[in-house]
Amino acid sequence: MEATMQGSTQPGEKKFKTIPILVSLLLSGFIGMFSETALNVALSDLMKVLSITPTTAQWLTTAYLLTLGILVPISGLLLQWFSTRQLFVAALSFSILGTFLAAISPSFEFLLTARVVQAMGTALLLPLMFNTILVIIPAEKRGAAMGMIGLVIMVAPAVGPTIAGLLIESLSWHWIFWLSLPFLVLALVFGILFMQNVTKVTKPRIDLLSIVLSSIGFGGIVFGFSSAGEAEGWGSPKVIFTIAIGVVALVLFGIRQMKMKQPMINLRAFKFPMFVVGVAMVFICMMVILSSMLILPMYLQQGQGYTAFKAGLLLLPGGIINGLMSPIMGRLFDKYGPKWLVIPGLIIVAVTLWFFSGITAASTVAFVIVLHSTLMIGVSMIFMPAQTNGINQLPIELYPDGTAIMNTLQQVAGAIGTALAVSIMTAGSKNYLKTVSDPADPSNALPAFTEGVQNAFMFGMGVAIVGLILAFFIKRVIVQHKTQASMH
Repeated sequence: MEATMQGSTQPGEKKFKTIPILVSLLLSGFIGMFSETALNVALSDLMKVLSITPTTAQWLTTAYLLTLGILVPISGLLLQWFSTRQLFVAALSFSILGTFLAAISPSFEFLLTARVVQAMGTALLLPLMFNTILVIIPAEKRGAAMGMIGLVIMVAPAVGPTIAGLLIESLSWHWIFWLSLPFLVLALVFGILFMQNVTKVTKPRIDLLSIVLSSIGFGGIVFGFSSAGEAEGWGSPKVIFTIAIGVVALVLFGIRQMKMKQPMINLRAFKFPMFVVGVAMVFICMMVILSSMLILPMYLQQGQGYTAFKAGLLLLPGGIINGLMSPIMGRLFDKYGPKWLVIPGLIIVAVTLWFFSGITAASTVAFVIVLHSTLMIGVSMIFMPAQTNGINQLPIELYPDGTAIMNTLQQVAGAIGTALAVSIMTAGSKNYLKTVSDPADPSNALPAFTEGVQNAFMFGMGVAIVGLILAFFIKRVIVQHKTQASMH
């Protein structure tokens, strides 16, 4: 252990140029997250321009998540096969190519392909970013460092919709991607100049069956849930079949990993109870964030009749507050541990979503801004502290596996959350129309849509309450002893 892991990190604590490495990773991470959510505000616009339905448009988000769900589990293996520099250059190259293709997209199919290429870049970058930070930053300062990641990861989705709205209003949706391109090129140049190799390349045996099972498993579940958000609904054979195949493949994948000497993802990480709680919290948080970030812009544009820019502008304060809270929560976490942040955070999230479930076409701008900002404060209290506390319990040799598990399940949670929210919203609207005398009357469309949106927020509240019950089991991990124990 000493020889493998410490060989790559110990002599290097001084040698690592921490700031330039962090700048390269955070800049590219920021643009990756920006383009992931900037498109949400453009969906209403894209539906008109490309003549597609909401469920087809949802695939621009779903295909992105599906690609991440398939590739991120393999990232733990890639981190052991390729150097930090090689993976960074590959990640940025995919991101740049995907962004360029999206910027010149003439049709929906072309744009969908570009999103998949973009997602390949993000799938390599996210685990690389977390793993590198875990290696180069000592445990006692990790909360603050993860807080900085939180600042970047949360501000990007926050400013994304606002900037996207402005670009759509004055230019066209293509400019969302043209704007990202120079920053990605800059991050690549910066990375080539300053990125260092922080992990040792061990080249473990590649087990093709594990890769196939993992891809079918995570891919099937993400695809099944996303299809359920479409018109066919939960009862369709396609949905039931793909989810069932996904679950069976994942069970077989899990059994195979436990029997292998060198597993693709070391599931022994789940033997650490705080890691399990951390994973559950991150899962719940991602479901709430991504479903809200999809439903809210739709509601503001279709329910309240705002332009894409105004809808983005209304979501900006909440996102900025979340970003600013992240480093503060990181420092509070380093000082007090996770419990006194996570439990109040989940109470805030549940109460806010309950208020959101009463939203109507007459709800004021101030009401939406205050609620969204409060929701984002709650999320910042849960996400990073639970994630850092969970990974802190793992011995160093399980870091690549821990980050791969966390990042994979974030994508799966995002896909499940958005699919459930969209299908609950659609079902709510349909049920409302069944109760009126003339469903075809245009005056019934808005109340039906509002009813659907309210139902989607009620679902989010239910998820938050489940998280709150789990949060009572969270305990602070004392890192000093853990890392030393795993090193000696």
